[in-house]
Amino acid sequence: MKDQRASRRFDCVVVGAGMVGAAAASLLARSGFSVAVIEQAEPAPFDATRPVGLRVSAFSPGSADILSEAGAWRQIERQRHSAYRRMRVEDRDEHAVLEFDAAEFGLEHLGTIVENDLVQWSLWQSLLAMGGVELFCPDEVLEISSDRNGRSLRMASGSTLECSLLVGADGINSEIRTMLGIDQDYWEYGQYGLVSVVESEAPNPGVAWQRFLEGGPLAFLPLDDGTSSIVWSLPEAEARRLAEIEEDSFLAELSDAVAGSEGHWPDRAVSCGPRAIFPLTMRLSKTYMARRSVLIGDAAHAVHPLAGQGVNLGLLDAAGLVEVLIGARQDGLDFTDDRVLEKYARWRRSEAEVMARGMHGIRGLFVPEELGPLRRLGMGLVAGSWTAKEAFIRRATGRNRNAPALARGSSLTDLLHPRTDTKKRVRNHT
Repeated sequence: MKDQRASRRFDCVVVGAGMVGAAAASLLARSGFSVAVIEQAEPAPFDATRPVGLRVSAFSPGSADILSEAGAWRQIERQRHSAYRRMRVEDRDEHAVLEFDAAEFGLEHLGTIVENDLVQWSLWQSLLAMGGVELFCPDEVLEISSDRNGRSLRMASGSTLECSLLVGADGINSEIRTMLGIDQDYWEYGQYGLVSVVESEAPNPGVAWQRFLEGGPLAFLPLDDGTSSIVWSLPEAEARRLAEIEEDSFLAELSDAVAGSEGHWPDRAVSCGPRAIFPLTMRLSKTYMARRSVLIGDAAHAVHPLAGQGVNLGLLDAAGLVEVLIGARQDGLDFTDDRVLEKYARWRRSEAEVMARGMHGIRGLFVPEELGPLRRLGMGLVAGSWTAKEAFIRRATGRNRNAPALARGSSLTDLLHPRTDTKKRVRNHT
């Protein structure tokens, strides 16, 4: 039996095995890096016989491609998931409407709704099954120190891990970020997201539907059994009230909120599962890197769920980091050199800033009624412009021009063994 207190060395240590951290660890290991993963608790086995969980995510086609390269998407497809082909966004009085159909953009679908628990479990199974990865679970980092060769981590278990590169993927309240001394800009919205699973009179026809209401947006996301996962952004007091009232009263208020969409789903809500609320914030780390260290996912940024892009941004971080590290190694560079890590940090932070500040700005448009005309004008301009709609869809599907290569159809094999033209195209995005 190996001495757990002995010092162990790896190319990369990933702290946090949530969806983004586990995906990054898998991609790094599949790219030839030796990887250690530190996680406090192993995810529970996914049970498809249980009701749908409260926390789901809308994964873009680009994110699905990344999860496929990480060895998880095939497992996800064998379980519960729901692809949606249409999206409808309404202003509260329906004077402005945006509609998107996958077919008009030559796509099979616009996204796939999957339970977070299923994604995390599938990624964990991928890590367990592959070589090049060692899991330290349960365990946590107590202290980080530096030497000329990288980072040294003192663990709660008593062991010491050494690595060339430390990857902080430990969530919105990241201890790694704190230990590295990286500050954040953040905005508290004074709003909460209310989530539940809702059954309507008519099953969800596979449409992602969203309406701007006086207190915030209400979104219905299709599930594979015809029900919907809802996310309702509300002022804190209102969110708490709606989470605590009787089910019949909640369903009546929810039905009032969706009423009036003449000729369009959703119909009246007839039942719902448990309700929960969580605070809505926007956070953006001032930098994504420190010496021989980087941040990815919620450790680096957290955005309003208005666009449903939180986990997608994180998976793009993971793919972008791997792309930059592979490129550095192919160019004969030290993949932990500050110039290499700065390339990742500038690229991914600029993308997150566009999304975060965009959502922050849009969020400001749906609360004050006096800004309603401005919101409707913006929606009308997008609806009337094919170029604007296409740009919106490219970003929403994770396949805009500045996205990592893995989200735009390339494979790890393409990155590891690039043709000259492919290599040039990939580097242009970094």
